[in-house]
Amino acid sequence: MGRFGAAVSAFRITALRQSLPGSLRFASCLRSKAVSSNATDSYTMNKRLSHLIRTGKLNEAKSVFDQMPQRDTVTWNSMISGYVKRREIAKARKLFDEMPKRDIVSWNLIISGYASCLGYRFLEEGKKLFDQMPRKDFVSWNTMISGYAKNGRMDEAIRLFESMPERNVVSWNAMITGFLRNGDTVSATEYFERMPEQDSTSVSAFVSGLVQNGDLDEAARVLIECGNRGGWREGLVQACNTLIAGYGQKGRVDDARRLFDQIPYNCVQMEGRKAEFERNVVSWNSMIMCYVKAGDIVSARELFDQMVERDTISWNTMINGYVQMSDMEEASNLFNTMPKPDSLSWNSMISGFSQLGRLELARDLFEKMPQKHLVSWNSIIAAYEKNEDYKGAIKLFIQMQAEGEKPDRHTFSSVLSVATGLVDLHLGMQIHQLVSKTVIPDVPIKNSLITMYSRCGAIIESRTIFDEMKSLKDVISWNAMIGGYASHGFAIEALELFKLMERNKVQPTYITFISVLSACAHAGLVDEGRAYFKSMVNEYGIEPRVEHYASLVDNVGRHGQLEEAMDLIKSMPFEPDKAVWGALLGACRVHNNVELARVAAEALMSLEPESSAPYILLYNMYADKGQWDDAVEVREMMERNKVRKQAAYSWIDPSCC
Repeated sequence: MGRFGAAVSAFRITALRQSLPGSLRFASCLRSKAVSSNATDSYTMNKRLSHLIRTGKLNEAKSVFDQMPQRDTVTWNSMISGYVKRREIAKARKLFDEMPKRDIVSWNLIISGYASCLGYRFLEEGKKLFDQMPRKDFVSWNTMISGYAKNGRMDEAIRLFESMPERNVVSWNAMITGFLRNGDTVSATEYFERMPEQDSTSVSAFVSGLVQNGDLDEAARVLIECGNRGGWREGLVQACNTLIAGYGQKGRVDDARRLFDQIPYNCVQMEGRKAEFERNVVSWNSMIMCYVKAGDIVSARELFDQMVERDTISWNTMINGYVQMSDMEEASNLFNTMPKPDSLSWNSMISGFSQLGRLELARDLFEKMPQKHLVSWNSIIAAYEKNEDYKGAIKLFIQMQAEGEKPDRHTFSSVLSVATGLVDLHLGMQIHQLVSKTVIPDVPIKNSLITMYSRCGAIIESRTIFDEMKSLKDVISWNAMIGGYASHGFAIEALELFKLMERNKVQPTYITFISVLSACAHAGLVDEGRAYFKSMVNEYGIEPRVEHYASLVDNVGRHGQLEEAMDLIKSMPFEPDKAVWGALLGACRVHNNVELARVAAEALMSLEPESSAPYILLYNMYADKGQWDDAVEVREMMERNKVRKQAAYSWIDPSCC
């Protein structure tokens, strides 16, 4: 039109408005203000809606959405996005279907919802919508590719990728990440090398995927090659940090340190700006973590002291390192100098003191915490339970609920262990009721319930829970139930359950065989005990422990085969403990074998110098046989060693014989 034409048009419009009657001009003005007001209201309402969705108040957001007099595409997209993020795909789809007008964002949102759900049906519905799209952009294609990759359907992801009219870096990254997620490092490498352009994000993602797949050498090769070819850019520091952490997980501390030392430190360019590629705080933290995992606390501390800038992770890693080494003095020094300890710092300290049995210090720290979280409560309750202060643990559990903190599965696991330790069936049943009302019991909780009921003698209740688990049972479930039967004298039931365990192809552990051998001993099944011991070693490759030998010695010894029991003890690849010698001494007492009894008793005297039991048992055996000189010698030995007689043990008085 040209500048002159535009000016004439503007003049005519102005003249026309001025020629209108006053009432029409006023109505036009009102309409203009109304449109402006509606736009402002719509913007305000959309902003409020977005805030509610972002803060997780989806029900409140839906109420606002329903009450809005006018909704634009942004309004609908916001609400659909909220449902998609919460995996409420049915509600998202309902809104999508009701939308009066959709844009490409609407389509991409609903497709991403279906693609993010695991399962064939969801992905197929997403593909149908993808095919119906009036127009597709990079996001549409990349979303579907990621969906196929996440579901392990890489053949379909490849077909979609190859049919793309145009690809961007995200498309390539989606394919590479998909291959890596499915463990195909060869295809991932092939696609990575085919990429027209590799940015720092691509390299970092690829290196991270290789590290997760355990291919650290390939990750190192790719990283060095990319750095040498394209320059060591700032973004490659993240890839280096990932590889350092990967080396640490595999115990390759020297490789991690070499890579760490290759990253420049505190470099300054000529213009006075910092170099693009240099160590950041994550680099230092990753290397310190490597040393901590390897137990090299000295090297970790040297690096920590060299750090110019530390974050909370730096402090917590170092404190946790000292806690693992049980050096609570140094852990306390760091904790006290830490600028802003967070809940993890406090919980590490509480855990450290608890492991050493220093409950007063752990409790003192707990009470001083500026803000107690669920993890803090769980840490202190678990500490009291592990140190067998069961009443203290229950008091804390009651206090926790009084202060409004809701227990979780970890809390219940600890308090169920308390009920087990106290052998308090009533308390255990109360906790069981709380579990049923508060959480959906997982396998560890159900295992704790089986153990609690078994220990308290409620074998029927224990078996009921065990049977209800059906296919969810793990080896701990089987061990708990078999152990429950064995400890209460139900040997046949224990062995039948073990046979069922074998039929179900559940791999037994050393704990399983402790219960099985114990059941054989209590039932007097000597041949079966020997057979299970051999099966444990030859069929399952489990190295016998002292508990297994103790059960077998007890079993053969009870049936008078004392020489075989002694041969077993001599064949042990480690020193026998008090349970082994105690089993032999008990068997000797039953079968009146004084010679072997003396061997067992003297071994027990050496292991437990303050215990009077072996002296008195041996004395009474001599007395029973009328060997009073030997009996007196034992009594004098006890007096010489200043061992005091314990309650429940009595001497046989020779004057009465």
